[in-house]
Order: sequence, then C-alpha cells, then structure tokens
Amino acid sequence: MIRPADWFDEQARDAYTACMQYTLRNIPPTLDEVLRARAREQGKSLNDVAIEMLLAGLGLAGKPMKRRDLSDIAGSWAADPETDQALQDQRRIDPDLWR
Repeated sequence: MIRPADWFDEQARDAYTACMQYTLRNIPPTLDEVLRARAREQGKSLNDVAIEMLLAGLGLAGKPMKRRDLSDIAGSWAADPETDQALQDQRRIDPDLWR
C-alpha cells in the first residue's frame, strides 16, 4: 500500500529533478567564448548550447560522435630517402632572398 506521504515525496522529487538547476563556476575564458559564439551563431540560448555540448561530450546526444585519435597511424612513418631529400631542399634558405 502506498502511503499518501510516499506518493507526495515521489511527486516532489520528480518535480524537483525535472527543473534541476546547476551553477557552474570558473568556466575557462576560451570555453565561455566558444559557447557564447555558438549560441549567437545558432540563435540559441547559452543554456541550450551548453546542454547540447555536455550531451555531445558524454556521447548522449542521439547519434554518437565519430572520434578519431590517429593511434592507428601514429609512429608508422617509414624512412624514404627521396622524401627526406625533398624536405631538406625545401628547408634550404637562399641568402640572396633574405637581404
């Protein structure tokens, strides 16, 4: 049997969490700039953009974000004398051009 107080407590909890508010402090200036710029560009509120970015960053925004860390190709450079020579030729400074 559900007591009226239990039902009310559950309703109150649901109402409270439905409009939960957060206060974030010490937002880095670069993050603030990006969030505000995106809000302006998209014609959305700062709150809406911040929530979208949090959802996306946590992988909860519907379609998962494709991420690539390049670990599959990191360290795969193969020495090639012709390429090395071409790069060295490009790095040569012509003193007559820098007078």
